[in-house]
Amino acid sequence: MTEDIIIIGSGPAGLTAALYAARGGNNPLVLEGSQAGGQLMLTTEVENFPGFPDGLLGPELMERMRKQAERFGARLFTVDVSQVDLTSYPYTVWTGADSYTAKSIIISTGASAMWLGIPGEERLLGRGVSSCATCDGFFFRNQELIVVGGGDTAMEEALFLTTFASKVHLVHRRDAFRASAIMAKRAVEHPKINVIWDTVLEEVLGDEEVTAVRMRNVKTNEVSEMPISGVFVAIGHKPNTELFAGALEMNDVGYLILESSSTATSLDGVFAAGDVADPVYRQAITAAGTGARAAIDARRWLEANE
Repeated sequence: MTEDIIIIGSGPAGLTAALYAARGGNNPLVLEGSQAGGQLMLTTEVENFPGFPDGLLGPELMERMRKQAERFGARLFTVDVSQVDLTSYPYTVWTGADSYTAKSIIISTGASAMWLGIPGEERLLGRGVSSCATCDGFFFRNQELIVVGGGDTAMEEALFLTTFASKVHLVHRRDAFRASAIMAKRAVEHPKINVIWDTVLEEVLGDEEVTAVRMRNVKTNEVSEMPISGVFVAIGHKPNTELFAGALEMNDVGYLILESSSTATSLDGVFAAGDVADPVYRQAITAAGTGARAAIDARRWLEANE
């Protein structure tokens, strides 16, 4: 049996696409991945998703979205996609030894934050360690924070956090930023931002939540500890597009390039939603919105081509 729509990925984009496709009568097959739910599964409390005035846990939000998609007939398999063949139609998707064919595909594999890989970072993720100031900055009112990075993203994160924090320490391993001149100037001149040059984090400290960091000056090798409430890692994101390398048009980082005002990729019948094609916003609500658009685009494409 050839599926109308196969959705690869199960974050807010994938599950919203599943909901819209199911309600539209396309009975989508969702290949969730073994780590279903996307980045929100690593988030403690979500307070900025509309409709939940008291907030809710990230995993709870994803479970609700999952159940809603299933209610209308979406079929969800918690398996990883191992290979995709987009060279012949209908398209073929493999999950190990099993294969599925599809008239159309919605890619919602998301993007992964790049991490420092230091002790304490993974253990305290969601408990003071974050990669999203827009998501978590609100929780750190009148507290001191650290942002790690030297590009435009780090500058943006640091500047955003000044809205809430009493002080933001911007830690960079070199003696000059990679960021654009205007963004670097704004950060350096901001009264709430303290730049710590030539320094790397070596460990995030704390039992139940972040309480301090251990840092090392790369020129002097001097090691110091700083009490801190939160660590925001802003060294970039990597879109999860390895499966589609060479088959779909991407930018130099790997984000899928879409047609203007559409979720269509460079290949007919293949659509993308969420962070896999969004290097700018990276929010659950914007991902969900593109998931709805992708399902509508896929359904219209199927109707036009059948």
